[in-house]
Amino acid sequence: MTEISKQTQCQTVITTFEMTPGTCQDLLDELTTAYAEFISKQEGFISAALHVNDAQTRIANYSQWARREDFQAMLRTDEMRKRNRVISGLCKSFEPVMYEVVEGF
Repeated sequence: MTEISKQTQCQTVITTFEMTPGTCQDLLDELTTAYAEFISKQEGFISAALHVNDAQTRIANYSQWARREDFQAMLRTDEMRKRNRVISGLCKSFEPVMYEVVEGF
């Protein structure tokens, strides 16, 4: 379960995806499958959540990893590189950014 707290010692990754309403569900299906079948089973994975805006033009993904290197290792696998090519074809852009929690309210 996702815990957002500055006491949590983990790497937070927030990824935003931009797409058209016509590809939103397809992209959401790909992301859901990637998490269920592969990402959630990788070393260091803690939790993740997917969020869709009302217009279905953006998906925000919040994930937590034990270490920065765990997330990077997952991205470098052949499996994830293959999946990211499919994901990239379904959206205008996507950008994963690593963050540290500095405060929680």
